[in-house]
Amino acid sequence: MEFTYQYSWIIPFIPLPVPMLIGVGLLLFPTATKNLRRMWAFPSVLLLSIVMIFSIDVSIHQINNNSTYQYVGSWTINNDLSLEFGHLIDPLTSIMSILITTVGVLVLIYSDSYMSHDQGYLRFFAYMSFFNISMLGLVTSSNLIQIYIFWELVGMCSYLLIGFWFTRPIAANACQKAFVTNRIGDFGFLLGILGLYRITGSLEFRDLFEIFNNLISNNEVNLLFAILCSFLLFAGSVAKSAQFPLHVWLPDAMEGPTPISALIHAATMVAAGIFLVARLLPLFIVIPYIMNGIALIGIITVVLGASLALAQKDIKRSLAYSTMSQLGYMMLALGIGSYRAALFHLITHAYSKALLFLGSGSIIHSMEAIVGYSPDKSQNMVLMGGLKKHVPITKIAFLVGTLSLCGIPPFACFWSKDEILNDSWLYSPIFAIIAFSTAGLTAFYMFRIYLLIFEGHLNVHFQNYNGKKKSSFYLISLWGKEGQKVLKKRMHLLALLTMNNNQRTSFFCKKTHLHRIPRNVKNLTRPFIAITYFGTNNTFSYPHESDNTMLFSMLVLALFTLFVGTIGISFNHEGIDLDILSKFLIPSINLLHQNSENSVDWSEFVTNATFSVSIAFFGIFIGFFLYKPVYSSFLNLNLFNLFAKNVSKKSFGDKIKNGIYDWSYNRGYIDAFYEVSLIESVRRLAKLNSFFDRRIIDGIPNGVGITSFFMGEVIKYVGGGRISSYILLYLFYVLMFFLVIYYFSSFLIFN
Repeated sequence: MEFTYQYSWIIPFIPLPVPMLIGVGLLLFPTATKNLRRMWAFPSVLLLSIVMIFSIDVSIHQINNNSTYQYVGSWTINNDLSLEFGHLIDPLTSIMSILITTVGVLVLIYSDSYMSHDQGYLRFFAYMSFFNISMLGLVTSSNLIQIYIFWELVGMCSYLLIGFWFTRPIAANACQKAFVTNRIGDFGFLLGILGLYRITGSLEFRDLFEIFNNLISNNEVNLLFAILCSFLLFAGSVAKSAQFPLHVWLPDAMEGPTPISALIHAATMVAAGIFLVARLLPLFIVIPYIMNGIALIGIITVVLGASLALAQKDIKRSLAYSTMSQLGYMMLALGIGSYRAALFHLITHAYSKALLFLGSGSIIHSMEAIVGYSPDKSQNMVLMGGLKKHVPITKIAFLVGTLSLCGIPPFACFWSKDEILNDSWLYSPIFAIIAFSTAGLTAFYMFRIYLLIFEGHLNVHFQNYNGKKKSSFYLISLWGKEGQKVLKKRMHLLALLTMNNNQRTSFFCKKTHLHRIPRNVKNLTRPFIAITYFGTNNTFSYPHESDNTMLFSMLVLALFTLFVGTIGISFNHEGIDLDILSKFLIPSINLLHQNSENSVDWSEFVTNATFSVSIAFFGIFIGFFLYKPVYSSFLNLNLFNLFAKNVSKKSFGDKIKNGIYDWSYNRGYIDAFYEVSLIESVRRLAKLNSFFDRRIIDGIPNGVGITSFFMGEVIKYVGGGRISSYILLYLFYVLMFFLVIYYFSSFLIFN
């Protein structure tokens, strides 16, 4: 065991050869490296798998021995400052390492197929490997400075990955927005580190917690300064985990490839903020103001994320706001001191959300077979529907993730979310009511996503964004207006295909240049039709299931989503109800001076679970009733946009509906507020500063120079070369000077 701990420092550096060799290969042997680019997926997966096995082995040792291990070595030493480096292995580190490696391995396997046709394939795997290295280094760090170094490396990697397709302006803007927003929180994080060092004189976690707690308990530190430093430390987590009000970068981060979205939103970047608060919880817990602030930020983020997910049309943005809401649940749990529940939900949510994002990638992949590479179309849920017949495995995997996130037993998120809801009731009934209500809202918008993607049929009319009716055929958005006109003119000819008349079929093909006719003509009633664009040789096909490599990752994550919740189910051990997770977290719970026994009253648990599940089922029922084609057609509802504006009616209900739609679709107007109050204000200030600099600062010396130049130009024409003229002009100036002096002195004397 000691041998395992002794060499655990190597965990972050095992995947390092992959980005190094890719970089050297592209620099020295670019042609050969690019020709053999598919081979680089194997070492990436292999090395990260080794880290995963190592992390699991360390976790098993910790479960059996309830121990932690820390190694510290000198880095910089002088009279005033001493910095050390090292690694810390405890339950929190083990949990994060397992999450990062398991999700990372599956995402890498998935990416090998998803990114196989992309020109940046090698660059993608180099970035991914370095991203995993940075996250592993962050979670194994033993002090705040070391965490801050890897914290910035994670930010740099996220910038590169979000802006992976940097030639697209929207992707370039998204990565800049993520980078700048995170810099705000990171600057506060750095200030908090410096302030905490000033208070305690140490940055090592164990020494830091002990010294800080003693100073607070003995009232030997300025409480206001301690609160300020703690809040600045928390600011780093607010930005990294997309908490209100620094959440605005998260939905725009969807401009990166879908595997990146799965990695960032599951167990890595956004989880880093939760990890930091959990790591520093022994410091925060002695300051009630900070704990209350963490809980308040968490509950606001819970509601805001769920409400903004209601009317989004982009599948990845909807899931991004869902991630934001679930991270709010974790932050709420940490704020109320429910350390175990927060980490439990971090685990269950990581696998569920990774499954949902990989499922969305499979859906986007199938949509691109119809619309080509166009994120505005391939990710737009308005253009989807009926995919359950074409991607059945993806549909099952996505449904598993959806049910888990809705909190339906026995899926993973049910166990963790229910625990957070129960703990929040003990902390504050108001927070509990909000959290329970948001759980129902989560179930509603998740089933909205599911039904829009996998249900629906061709005969359902939908409205575009300005409320005007359009044809019910999806084909109009695939081929443009010209294709729509030709399609309408020749739709009656498609009926000829239902006849078993070879002559008519051949004639039809000849006249319309249709080079391939689908065999199953009954499928023409499906939302996506296998048909050729009239007048061209391009053939469109049905959406299809992803290949086995992508399906493998989704199925493994589906198994995790089904069974990972069992680690939090209590069992009786020597008269004490204790679960695997609580036993694993005993060292950390003892550090927080909390009770490590997790005694469960199963009758109370069933009562609370029944209430929370009932709320979830109510949200599912509303979503099913409004978005299932059969019921929505009966109610004459808009399947694709529940909150679409209706300009023909002016009732109070319509105003509420339109108000909710505007609030959700426009991101709560928070981005617009930042645009006006911050960006535009900075631009005006910059223009004013530029004007002052050019006209005043530079204008005065420039004006003196220009004036001197013109005076010289004028005076040079006065001189004629005659001494008598110069003497006369001199006497004139002297006379004028004495006259001015005389009148000025007379004025002073008489007044």
